[in-house]
Amino acid sequence: MRPAAMVLALCATMTVVADGQGLPFAPGERLTYRARVARLGNIGTATMVIDGPEDVRGQPAYHLRFEIDSKVGFVRVVNLSESWLDAPRMSSLRFHKRERHPLSKHEERVEIFPDEQRWQAADGDAGRTMSEQPLDELSFIYFLRTIPLDESGALRFDRHFEMARNPTLVKVVGRDTLTTNAGSFPTVIVEMQVKDGRYGGGGSIRVHLSDDARRIPVRMESSVPMAGKAVLTLESYTAGSGGVDAGGRVAARP
Repeated sequence: MRPAAMVLALCATMTVVADGQGLPFAPGERLTYRARVARLGNIGTATMVIDGPEDVRGQPAYHLRFEIDSKVGFVRVVNLSESWLDAPRMSSLRFHKRERHPLSKHEERVEIFPDEQRWQAADGDAGRTMSEQPLDELSFIYFLRTIPLDESGALRFDRHFEMARNPTLVKVVGRDTLTTNAGSFPTVIVEMQVKDGRYGGGGSIRVHLSDDARRIPVRMESSVPMAGKAVLTLESYTAGSGGVDAGGRVAARP
């Protein structure tokens, strides 16, 4: 890794201040997307929502939710991910995931203990984490919104709570302006190289983040097994309370 990239990686762990202030997101934020899959066309909508704070083992946490509500023919497809995030520390404390497709289903329920560098799943599986600031696949998207982004090289993060899912490589690959039903957004295009044994070992996710203080995921692109590329395009955006206002300025907490 280049020296400049190493500095950015270090800074990425220092961007959050007490009580989550200074973050580009806050409880109450709601992002709504149009979901499209290459071989199936428009399949429905997706939402990313922040609720809370909620108590997790005595620790206040943002409750992050990502849900795709879609139908393939007459069959409903469910994809729900939930993460409970310690915002000042930018660490995941709990992760739930449920997927139900016509030919398969998958469910995870995991408790994550950052100070002990371990995790415990409801099915009895357990393991160690490589970091005292572990993340899951959903909270990593929010973490991505907090780090400095430029073209100085790829950043490596060993932050996923499952050791086998590390590293995640993050690189700025371009800039663009996207016009959606939510508005027109200059964007920074970020590519993440991720690992996932369920999907052939891994793949890439491309995220177009608004090039302002909000760092809104305006478009997200990934590969879906058997269906081709999936694209989520922003349809509407509601800012959270005490996050960043619609003009891209950091808003004061009430």
